[in-house]
Amino acid sequence: MSAQKIILKILSICFSVFILIAVAVGIYQGGKTVYHFGYRVFTESPVDEPEEGKDKVVQVTSGMGAKELGDLLERKGLIRDANLFVVQLKLSAYSNEIKEGVYTLSTSMTAQEMMQIMSAEDLDDTETEE
Repeated sequence: MSAQKIILKILSICFSVFILIAVAVGIYQGGKTVYHFGYRVFTESPVDEPEEGKDKVVQVTSGMGAKELGDLLERKGLIRDANLFVVQLKLSAYSNEIKEGVYTLSTSMTAQEMMQIMSAEDLDDTETEE
């Protein structure tokens, strides 16, 4: 076997090991990112502490999708990540329950609390007991 063939074989092995390491690191980083996103879906804290919360007025229109609502809430500073809100909304009981209207939400509310407020029945629509 010539020296040239030996060198090419060693380079080929080094390249293969490099590719395997790069794939392993990519899988690890991707898994870590997905895990943290999934963890945040269920544990995301409010933007502000309760004593520092600021009220923001939000208008939800008919036909507004989860992504548009998430973008609106992110622009208003009520949530940190619109994509995270979309997943939280889709996984919640409020998925198809958000009603159009004007809402006053606080930066000290969780996404779950905001969804609950935006899906609540109007007081005028509920029956009162006599």
